[in-house]
Amino acid sequence: MPIVLYSYFRSSAAYRVRIALNLKNIDYEIRPVHLLKHGGEQFKADFLALNPQGRVPVLVVQNTVLTQSSAIIEYLEEAHPSPPLLPADAMDRAWVRSLAQLIACDIHPLNNLRVLNYLKDSLNHDHKEAWYRHWIQEGFTALEQLLQNSAYSGQYCFGATPGLADAFLIPQVYNALRFNCDMNNFPLINDIYQHCLQETAFLNAAPEHQPDAEP
Repeated sequence: MPIVLYSYFRSSAAYRVRIALNLKNIDYEIRPVHLLKHGGEQFKADFLALNPQGRVPVLVVQNTVLTQSSAIIEYLEEAHPSPPLLPADAMDRAWVRSLAQLIACDIHPLNNLRVLNYLKDSLNHDHKEAWYRHWIQEGFTALEQLLQNSAYSGQYCFGATPGLADAFLIPQVYNALRFNCDMNNFPLINDIYQHCLQETAFLNAAPEHQPDAEP
């Protein structure tokens, strides 16, 4: 039975899971869930039966439903340990996880679709792009400093091979560029982004290469 990933091409969380699956060389089938059309396909009864939160990604493995991108990627790391997304040393693993959680817990939740829509529709806030850029600036400033203070190699967030932190970072940079965020103050983040774009696993996971991609 194939692994099924319910995904939306522009979802950062689904994007990071696609990267992880590709880095692990795991075959999977994508079932697109459009978050904007028809009032949001994530709110249809059949999808809510899979994930009552009405969010992507959802991974179905052997009739078991997994939600939340961090949990899905940790499952992939445990079930398919080679190639690893985390370093061997426990302290190094904690450090890499801290980078991923800075993005997943502190930047992304404030800038995802439901928050931006709430700002616009419920609070009549007309400056959602300024809101987005503020939290990118704050989060990336801290992340850039962490990379500067580390044994950064100039290619990936940690070590000589792409891993968990890169899977979280690249979708966030992609969206920052889409919202015209100023990235000039983040040379190390830019270097990692450009280097990862040369890797097939990241290219194939990119929004424009998904079956549901739109201009």
